Amino acid sequence: MMELPFRYQRTILIRARPATVFRYFTDSTRFASWWGPGSTIDPRPGGRVHIVYPGGTTAGGEVVAIEPDRRIVFTYGYDQKPNDTAVPIERGASRVTITLAAHAEGTSLTIIHEVAEEHVRDEHAAGWRFQLSLFANVVAREEHTGLAQRVDALFAAWSEPDAATRAGLLVEATTDDVGFRDPYATITGRNDLNDHLTALQKHVPGTRLVRDGDPQQCQGTALVRWTAGKASGTNVLRVAPDGRIADVVGFWNS
Repeated sequence: MMELPFRYQRTILIRARPATVFRYFTDSTRFASWWGPGSTIDPRPGGRVHIVYPGGTTAGGEVVAIEPDRRIVFTYGYDQKPNDTAVPIERGASRVTITLAAHAEGTSLTIIHEVAEEHVRDEHAAGWRFQLSLFANVVAREEHTGLAQRVDALFAAWSEPDAATRAGLLVEATTDDVGFRDPYATITGRNDLNDHLTALQKHVPGTRLVRDGDPQQCQGTALVRWTAGKASGTNVLRVAPDGRIADVVGFWNS
């Protein structure tokens, strides 16, 4: 490979654990889910990387190095179509290094794309920004597949009169330090939330909170509509890397 003096570098936060993120570089089905149908990867040094973009453009190279849950390096470039006179990077003629690091909110991903020419580096900035944004959404959605069930467990705790059962529902649904804020509560921690619900059962017995439709989620934040008798509203949730609910802000419909 020729000298590659120009580097594009970007770091993003993905709301998922490193092991989940790394699966998308070792499983062709997952790899294709953020590049395009037909894309494949053979996750071993010398293994083929093949990318099929929407519209039919193809690109790729081969894996140079791979460290599970931490780093992958592969060469990258485009295949020339029959009527093309040139491509910005020939297949395998640039190098991509992706490094993962654990973060309190998921995974810090850093990409370095080394290329031979400055204008090629600059031309790829928008593409990587888009592709990595798509990637972050796809991975977080898989990591948080069970969000609806956790929301249901949290809502079930609102109407559960038995203290032990209610505590178990909160452990299933929330982190230890879960926050909860709405017009009637400023809560920090699961124990504080449990005390709040105990008081709710005492003063407003029979309260029943029900999810209204599927959660809408994007990169670790979700919107959940709810009803409680004649009342209704929307909760904004922050989801921890392990899928449990870390923070709730509740809005009541007027």
